Amino acid sequence: MPKVVLAFSGGLDTSFCVKYLSLELGMEVHAVLVNTGGFEADELATIEQKAYALGVASFEAIDAVQGYYEQCVRYLIYGNVLKNNTYPLSVSAERVFQAMAVAAHARKIGASAIAHGSTGAGNDQVRFDLVFGIMAPEMQVITPIRDLKLSREEEIKYLKKQGVEMPWEKSQYSINQGLWGTSVGGKETLNSWDSLPESAWPTQLEATEEQEIILTFEKGELQAVNGKSFPHAVDAIQALQALAAPYAIGRDVHVGDTIIGIKGRVGFEAAAPLIIIKAHHLLEKHTLSKWQQHWKGQLAEWYGMLLHEGQFLDPVMRNIEGFLTSTQERVSGEVRVRLLPYRFEVLGIRSDYDMMSAKFGTYGEMNLAWTGEDVKGFTKILANASQIHQMVGESVEE
Repeated sequence: MPKVVLAFSGGLDTSFCVKYLSLELGMEVHAVLVNTGGFEADELATIEQKAYALGVASFEAIDAVQGYYEQCVRYLIYGNVLKNNTYPLSVSAERVFQAMAVAAHARKIGASAIAHGSTGAGNDQVRFDLVFGIMAPEMQVITPIRDLKLSREEEIKYLKKQGVEMPWEKSQYSINQGLWGTSVGGKETLNSWDSLPESAWPTQLEATEEQEIILTFEKGELQAVNGKSFPHAVDAIQALQALAAPYAIGRDVHVGDTIIGIKGRVGFEAAAPLIIIKAHHLLEKHTLSKWQQHWKGQLAEWYGMLLHEGQFLDPVMRNIEGFLTSTQERVSGEVRVRLLPYRFEVLGIRSDYDMMSAKFGTYGEMNLAWTGEDVKGFTKILANASQIHQMVGESVEE
């Protein structure tokens, strides 16, 4: 039997794929779940049991959290990347890394095909297909749900016919959790007017007393929270998430352009990612030059756009990562943050590389590094080009 590796989540679509690939196409199905920060050990065990009950030949749970951070998330922090100034690319980035891990596993076991359960209506189908086409071009990509244009009811009917009895009741909201945030989709996000109700958010408000915390960054990476250092930035992110999530911080709704050309809307909650990005950005304002910030912002926007559209493997991404990394040499210090219900405030920074140093002068107060006469001469030269332009225009009009 030809081997097919299926990107498996344990939901309705991928459960249908297991049966369809084995019974209708006569393939030996090897299920792979790639954990990018959204699964606990007991959840993984339950999904594994479900996979074997459906008849897979093997099940593999790949822990990709550390690699996901090292190869992607840290650059999203370096670049302060927020899609449309809103969304920290929670799901966009995950899908690429899940696809890469699935493709690598398929080659490892000598599979002849790769399958995924995406429909034909969203971004994920493009992300998976694109990565598979680059990393395993010799393999066939099979997408039963998309190709058969199946409704949810048709999938359930087929599975019941095969003797599969599971609680297929669809949750009112679709939740996708990972290291860099949790997406929330529901009927309200399918139109441009409605907002998600309180009950839709996975994390409810529990903490109401305001709290100040200190985040410590070392060359752009979060290293400590409230003075406690962590062996890896992933641990620091998770510790911050545990502190901030009970305040119901980081909720928003992102509206953006999908890869396939239509507008899309999705809710998300990302307490730690938003706090980290805003705190990091403030630290950069104090430690980077004007032009470093300008050009970093330009390239970071492109980085986020290409990542969102599944282009992580384009070599230009490595070039941008190199530039972003070089800007972080002096982005070290502490940032004060206040946590409150539903929001946070970034209060101030302390850094050895702070360029807002009193030894150069105090803004609006006094200067120590130049004289008033220096400023007069500087301003005169600065005005030359515009002054000439103005005079030439006036002479022509006369």
